[in-house]
Amino acid sequence: MAGTMAEPTLYIVPTPIGNLGDITLRALDVLKSVDIIVCEDTRHTIKLLNHYGIKKPLVSCEKFSEARKAHNIISQLESGLSIALVSDAGTPLMSDPGSVLISCAREQGIRIEALPGPSAIITALSASGFDGPFRFIGFFPRQQSIVERELLRMDLSREITIFFESPHRIMRTLAALYKALGDRHICLAREISKMHEEYLLGTAGQVYDKLEGLASIGEVTVVVKGSSRRDDIDDSFVQTRAQELSESGYSKKDILSVLSEETGLKRNRIYELLLKLD
Repeated sequence: MAGTMAEPTLYIVPTPIGNLGDITLRALDVLKSVDIIVCEDTRHTIKLLNHYGIKKPLVSCEKFSEARKAHNIISQLESGLSIALVSDAGTPLMSDPGSVLISCAREQGIRIEALPGPSAIITALSASGFDGPFRFIGFFPRQQSIVERELLRMDLSREITIFFESPHRIMRTLAALYKALGDRHICLAREISKMHEEYLLGTAGQVYDKLEGLASIGEVTVVVKGSSRRDDIDDSFVQTRAQELSESGYSKKDILSVLSEETGLKRNRIYELLLKLD
């Protein structure tokens, strides 16, 4: 383990989403054994460490400072120290910082060990009861053109879509989902593993009604059931949509990317259809 290991290691350690009892025994062993803990917010992580009587040096590394601090962290690993990377809650890199540090560590040949553990994505999916392949898109997009593209893909694709959303924006997002998807069912998980944990299932409109009037919504993860309309994505649909994009000024390369995102079809299949438009 860290400190006594011949090979320094960068550990990716999931932390509780809410209930401090959700941390694994292995995660606690690692946090007790490493030389340094890299975290988003030291004020947040210290509460977890104090709860379990762990005293370790903390280094903050949030998304705005990650690129700047990664070099120093790598240097400490190369000097023989072992380090744990944690996020404020859940599994690191799931819409949390860490990708720059992990990439740098891999480039330098540093040993990386990822621990399984709490994840709002998997917890919400399992509680939804929805079955099938899924994709996680991080936080729901803000840019309107990307919002429209995501909603169209949700409307067409059989994939389950999972995303995070701010409690201050969730009502607007639910309204957009209902307008685009109608009676499609979603599962909204709020305050996972906390005192007011709740899973709301129904159409986006029904979930909107259940949330309306709440003084506090809390942290939100949304699971959107996959479409049953996939058969509608035929050659004619793709070519018609490609023509619309072309008339709007999109290049062939951009059209390929847009249609791939919107439909979930393989790029080589879309490319074949685009050639027929020439």
